[in-house]
Amino acid sequence: MTAPEPFDVIVLGAGAAGLMCALTAGQRGRNVLLLDHADKVGAKILISGGGRCNFTNLQSTPDRFLSGNADFCRSALGRYTQADFIALVERHSIPYHEKTLGQLFCNGSAREIVAMLLAECAQGRVDVRVGHTVTDISRTDRFRLETSGGRFTAATLVLATGGLSIPKMGATGFAYDVARRFGLRITEPLPGLVPLTATPRTLGFDQLLAGVSLETIVSCAGQSFCENILFTHRGLSGPAILQISSYWRQGDTISLDLAPAHDAAAFLLERKRARPKAEAKTVLAEILPARLAHALAEACLPPGPMANVPDRTLATFAARLKRWEVQPTGSEGWAKAEVTLGGIDTQDLSSKTMQARNVPGLYAIGEAVDVTGWLGGYNFQWAWSSGWCAGQSVS
Repeated sequence: MTAPEPFDVIVLGAGAAGLMCALTAGQRGRNVLLLDHADKVGAKILISGGGRCNFTNLQSTPDRFLSGNADFCRSALGRYTQADFIALVERHSIPYHEKTLGQLFCNGSAREIVAMLLAECAQGRVDVRVGHTVTDISRTDRFRLETSGGRFTAATLVLATGGLSIPKMGATGFAYDVARRFGLRITEPLPGLVPLTATPRTLGFDQLLAGVSLETIVSCAGQSFCENILFTHRGLSGPAILQISSYWRQGDTISLDLAPAHDAAAFLLERKRARPKAEAKTVLAEILPARLAHALAEACLPPGPMANVPDRTLATFAARLKRWEVQPTGSEGWAKAEVTLGGIDTQDLSSKTMQARNVPGLYAIGEAVDVTGWLGGYNFQWAWSSGWCAGQSVS
């Protein structure tokens, strides 16, 4: 049997965090092997942002991240910031633009980001190998890996294989299994940034409104987001729903302000005076999508002209319009989740280096760790920041 190939550092997972860690360590002169079980690197980078990669957010502050330890991400985000990654993008002459809410996208293709990261890996002489399935990991004085493509050893092992979201792209709980093997704790993984399921009856309507979209303030568990929601065949989606899903738990009720730009009570009472012969569904269609306006009027208001609707009824309906309560039946799960909540417990990692406190040489970064960002480039920034910190520390 041939002797295993020796490296200083082995990074498992060639996604955003793994690529950043490998290139950083490589450019520090470390002999780095970057392994991935897939047949290409950066799979999630390539599909993100509709293929244009929402690579960071200008507002990447610690309060936009969820974790069992809210302060854990602070060090990494402060040491490698969105400005640092933007500078890297600009150095490679990749044109980009701000879309909304601080979200930065490539003007062209996400492939430019992957090409940039691979070019930086090449500069650091990183050995990148894809199509390698790890079959065993052990450790004495060094980590020893058995894979479908060979045997390798290293003083340092970095777990960057992500979480459980999007299993069709090969997502598994591999990082958690390895972490447990070495005594690290796992915070229960849950689907994050995921559509929520609800029946028409749960939503409060007697009809399906799939395809209807509108700006809404969605609130749950002390958090609120003002962005679009989308009614689907299975329930609710859209940016505001994905955002609140990370805070929602089974059994919770979410509150929807369906007319965030309006004083609903004042609007309805004024229209009753100005358009007494108009039906409620017609009046509501002035500020809401027509199908939603009709469904709301049918469910909550008496038929006939506005003149016949008592002021008290309008006031009650207006209050409900501003706080429409829905108890989702569930979420669409891992298949539709964009990220994983939970993961390797931050109590067992150094917030500065991402190294396991009780296992020298073992690191965990990116989505594998119990740090999850909001929708809009935050999770990529966590990948860049945590990957860079580990890459700066590995020996």
